[in-house]
Amino acid sequence: MDLLRSMESFARVVRAGSFAGAANGLGVSRAIVSKHVQDLEDNMGARLLYRTTRRLSLTEIGVRHYAFCTRILDEIEEEREQVVKLHREPRGEIRMMAPKSFGNQYLAGAIADFVATHAGIKVALVLGDDAPISASLIDNGVDLAIRLTPAVSSTMMVQRIGTLRWLLCAAPSYLNARGTPRHPADLTQHEFLLHSKYLDNGVLTFKTAPRKSAVKVVGRFSANSSLAVRSAARRGLGVAALPMYCVADDLADGGLMEILPGYALAPQPVFALYPQQRLLPTKVRVLLNFLKVRFQGPL
Repeated sequence: MDLLRSMESFARVVRAGSFAGAANGLGVSRAIVSKHVQDLEDNMGARLLYRTTRRLSLTEIGVRHYAFCTRILDEIEEEREQVVKLHREPRGEIRMMAPKSFGNQYLAGAIADFVATHAGIKVALVLGDDAPISASLIDNGVDLAIRLTPAVSSTMMVQRIGTLRWLLCAAPSYLNARGTPRHPADLTQHEFLLHSKYLDNGVLTFKTAPRKSAVKVVGRFSANSSLAVRSAARRGLGVAALPMYCVADDLADGGLMEILPGYALAPQPVFALYPQQRLLPTKVRVLLNFLKVRFQGPL
């Protein structure tokens, strides 16, 4: 027995004053409506309608139950309308995770612009250098996570939403003391500041036409944070590979200088992760689309 269908058929019969009228309104046969009402009466263990060849009338229990059915059905319809409205209009809070340096120096500004133009949405941005684990996203109620490394999970959806441009740079004091590299091979003679999340075992990859090349670099300083590597580079400790968003101000004020500008480093993709579900909440979909547009072109 479908209780809600039976309640709806009963309420329709009362409103229409006949089984035929209720059947027409529901787009089903009179026999189906009659069965629904009979099922409801059987479930309640009481007669709800008096039936004669000329008219229908409610029993005393039927009057009470009709009021109950009307209230429940109206609340269900109101809730359906609210859900549809919320799905169409972006509202609510988004809990979001991202790497600390990328979040602080680039993403935070983008999220601030997003919130400023979407009054109905709140964003709680959680930053950390540890890469989010798929299972923990769901456990912690995270709606969206930004990663700079790919992830494979049957419970998460992954989309590539942008690309980070990396470049080589060093402080003027270091270049004055050690000289400026003119070719990627020259880097083997320099102190390198190693970014553990970008360099694969100290191998620096160049995506320069007509062919890709790789150089093994070494150094006494390593970190898993762009901010830490940037700080060491500004102190003149060596050559660093860093994302453009991280060093744009340093290049502008002369604190760092780009080296080997004619040799393009391998870019790094930016990924968005979110729990796998049939319908992505509108608030998350709107933010995801905003970030895709914001991250167009190398960051």
